[in-house]
Amino acid sequence: MSTNDSTHAPLPGHPGAARRVSDRLPVFPWDKLEPYKRTAQAHPDGLCDFSVGTPVDPVPELIRQALAAHTDTPGYPTVWGPLSLRDAIAGWLGRRCGAEIGPEAVLPTVGSKELVAWLPGQLGLGPGDQVAYPKLAYPTYEVGALLCGAEPVAYEDVAELDGSKVRLLWLNSPSNPTGRVLDAAELRRAVAWAREHRVLLVSDECYLELGWEAEPVSVLHPSVCGGSHEGLLAVHSLSKRSNLAGYRASFVAGDPVVVRELLEIRKHGGMIVPAPVQAATAAALADDAHVAEQRARYAQRRSALRAALEAYGFRIEHSEASLYLWATQDKPCWETVAELAELGILVAPGDFYGPAGERFVRVAFTATDERVASAVERLKR
Repeated sequence: MSTNDSTHAPLPGHPGAARRVSDRLPVFPWDKLEPYKRTAQAHPDGLCDFSVGTPVDPVPELIRQALAAHTDTPGYPTVWGPLSLRDAIAGWLGRRCGAEIGPEAVLPTVGSKELVAWLPGQLGLGPGDQVAYPKLAYPTYEVGALLCGAEPVAYEDVAELDGSKVRLLWLNSPSNPTGRVLDAAELRRAVAWAREHRVLLVSDECYLELGWEAEPVSVLHPSVCGGSHEGLLAVHSLSKRSNLAGYRASFVAGDPVVVRELLEIRKHGGMIVPAPVQAATAAALADDAHVAEQRARYAQRRSALRAALEAYGFRIEHSEASLYLWATQDKPCWETVAELAELGILVAPGDFYGPAGERFVRVAFTATDERVASAVERLKR
C-alpha cells in the first residue's frame, strides 16, 4: 500500500495515531479545574487546596531510614520482590485484615493507580468483555477498561449486571469519592455473585485503615470469602496510611493462581518496584505506630472541616471512612466549585466520579493544619 494512501494507518507515534488513542479516553478531569484553581490562588490569604487527596505530612523517619539503607542496589530488583517483602505484606494482611494468606499470594505494584489502569489489559480483556465498577467511582476503573478496548459498565447493585459479559468486577470500600463502607454482608453478596458467574472480583481497599464511623472489612477476611481467596484480589496502597504517594508503594493480593499469572505478565513488561522502595514498604508495613499518628492528624482535620462545611450550609453524606467529605448544597457541583474558589478553597466536582455525583463536591482533608484552619475561618465569614 502506498504511504500516501488516505486509508494507510499512521505509524506509532504519528500524531494521527495519538489522536485515535486519546479519543478512546475521557478528558483528564483535573485539567478542567485549572480556571477555578487560578481563581482560588488569587485569594489574599492564598490557596486552600482540598481537590486532590495527596499527602502533605512528612514521610515517617523509620521509612526514610529503610529507603536510605538500600540505596546502594546497583542490580536489577525482581518483580515479585524478596521473600522479606512478601512476608511483610502477608503479615500485615493477617494482622490488619484477618486474611489467612501466604507470601506466594502477594505481589508489589508500582502504585495502585498503575494496577487499576492496566489490570484489565494484563488479564487479556478486550472487545466484547465488560469491566464493571461502582456508579460513583474513581475514574481510573473506566479508563482501565477503555485502554484495553473493553466496555466499562457502571453499576449500583451487582445483581443488575449481566454475568455472561462481565469479566472483571471492581469493588471499592471505603469508597473514593463518597467514603462509603460496604459491610461484610454486602461484600459476601458481591463475592457470591462473582463466583456464581465466574467473574474475577477485585476489591480496591486503599483506604481500609482510615475508617472513622465504620470499620472497613477486607474482601479477603474469612467472614467475607469463606476462607478461600479463589477468584478474589485485594488492592492496597501505602500512599495515604504512610504518606508514601511519592514512593509509589502498593500491592495486590489474593487468589494465588491469578497473582502468579500477573507476576509472569509483569515480568515480561518490566513492571518492577525499585529495590529501595521495596525495603521501605516492608518497614512501613511492620510498624503500626506511625499509622496511628497519621490517623490522629487526619481525624482533627476532618472534624474541623466537617463542622465548618455544615455550618456554611453543606450536607455531608456517607464519608464514614477514607480521606474525603462528600458534600452537597443541593445545587450543581460546578456552581459550588466556583463559589468556594472565590473563598480561595479548591474542591473536586462530584461529576468527576460519575453523573450521579453532579450535585456533590469531594473535599479532601489532606492539607496542612494551617491551611485547614484558614479554610475554616473563611467558611465562618
